[in-house]
This record gives sequence, structure tokens and C-alpha cells, in this order.
Amino acid sequence: MNEQGDIRDDEIRIIGSNLPSDPQPPVSRLRRVIAGVIVVVVIAVVAIFVWGGRGASNEPLLSAEEQGVEEVVIPEIFDPYDSGDSEDIVIQPETGRFGSAVDSLVRGFCEIRDMSMNDVPLRIYIPHNADMTLHVGKLDREDSAIIYAAEASFIRADNLDILGAFVLAGEPLAWGLSVRGYCSSIGGEVKVGVADNSPLFEEAIERGGYFFRQYGLVDEGVLVENEPKNKSIRRAICERRGEIFMVESLNKESFHDFAQALVDLDIDNAVNLPGSEAYGWAVDGDDEVHEFGTPNFYTGRGKMPKNTNYIVWRRR
Repeated sequence: MNEQGDIRDDEIRIIGSNLPSDPQPPVSRLRRVIAGVIVVVVIAVVAIFVWGGRGASNEPLLSAEEQGVEEVVIPEIFDPYDSGDSEDIVIQPETGRFGSAVDSLVRGFCEIRDMSMNDVPLRIYIPHNADMTLHVGKLDREDSAIIYAAEASFIRADNLDILGAFVLAGEPLAWGLSVRGYCSSIGGEVKVGVADNSPLFEEAIERGGYFFRQYGLVDEGVLVENEPKNKSIRRAICERRGEIFMVESLNKESFHDFAQALVDLDIDNAVNLPGSEAYGWAVDGDDEVHEFGTPNFYTGRGKMPKNTNYIVWRRR
């Protein structure tokens, strides 16, 4: 270009331009825009991943205690057809009883619970929807109405009569006060206690009820000492806050240690039942039979005394 006003055919002249003296190339600007968009997208993806992951987690961001919210505990629903074998007794908070609440329409069964009290292992049998009676002689082992059976009164060694007073469906079969503990079932109500004289004997006769005598173990929450000092598998029928159930020691125990375990179990009244090899059984909610003792009389091995007698719980 020779003169200022002249330009060649392959050149252009920009007049009045406001561009900076060193303008940024268009390609560089585009790269910066694209980079900014990428950064925004990456941040958004990370945020979605973090918060979405927390929302899907099984763990809350804060515990109920940290949030100041009271946790709701869903109570365990009792299955009346569960055998209930457990290592501990749970007292029902609504009733203060050992036995679980069971609908009256549920078929009768025996709830069975295991526990230990002062190193004395125990098994507790709690009848549901059943009534207690007495029986003399061999029981029908196939009677499906029976949910619990255990020997009741002792048999005298001298004449094989029943030891102590005994009333069977209103009929007195034995009299006497050789032992002070008693148990009665009159009009569907079972009572357990210790006394020299009880009006329940006469009432059982008058109303067609049941009554028998046995060693007393607990009297109004107080341990009752008994003369026999040997150790044996022990059984008892007990009353605690109006609830009636049977207790069996799983090891051989003295009368004292067994009775003390019942006192510590907060039993109000308890009387002895024959233990050791005395035969009986319980039927749980699955209709499974749990035997105890030795079934000599039911297998043909041994001769049953004619006055062998039982407490029997039958389904209503």
C-alpha cells in the first residue's frame, strides 16, 4: 500500500471501531462458555447424587432423639398358637399377669414359659380358656379337651386312701387335716391358700365343686416351711394377683428352695403337687403335647393305686 487512502483488493478497512486494541478471539470465548456450562452441570449432578442418596438411605439424617421426636415402639402381637418357649417371663403391663391376653373365642390351650429365679430354673404352665376339675383314676390320654393334667393329692401308704380332705364333683371322698394347703374349684373359680379350716370344703360339697389338700408352700406371700428335706422335681399350683397357673422346677430342689423361688416370683399363694415321677402333660397352642414325669401307668408298666387323682384343665 503506497498511499494512506489506498487499499488492495484482498484488504478491508474498519472505520470507527470500538474494539479493544487486543480483542479476544471468538474461539476462546466459546471455550469459556462451554467450560462454565460443564461446571454448572457437574455441580448439579453431584448435588442430586448426594441428596438423593441420603433420601434413599435406611438411616435418617438425624436420630429421633437428635430431632427431638419421640420414637414409636410397635408392641409385639401375641400369637395364641405359639408354644411360647422363652427364657424369660414378661409381665403384661395392662393386667400385671404372666399369661398373655387371649381372645375368649380362641381354643383353650396351655401357655408354657421358661425362666430362672435365683438359679432355680422353672417352667410355668398358664391355662387359657379352660376350667379346672379333679379326677380320680386313670385319665383318658386321648381326650382332646384336656390341656393340662397333673397329680393332685398324695396317697396314704397305710391304706392307699387319699391324704387329706378331697371333694369330687360335690362328693367328699376323704376328710382330714394332715396338710394345711388347699385348692378348690367351685363354679369355675379356682382358689389356692393355706388354712387349718376352710369353708370352701363345705361349699364344694354344697355346690358340686372340687376341693383337695396338699402341702402349703406360700401363704399370702410368705414362705411356708415343710418337714421333708429331700430334693426332688417340684410342682405347685399357684395364685398371683388372681391369676392361676402351675409351676414346675426343672432341677431337683428342696421344698425350701422351691418355695423361696415362688416367693421371689411374687406368688401370693401356692400349694404343692406331687413331683418327681408323677406323670402329667400339657398341650400348647399348636396342640403339641409336653409330658412330664414317668408314664408307667399309661404304658402298662406299674400298677396304679385306685385313688390316684389329678387336677385337670379342660377346654371350655
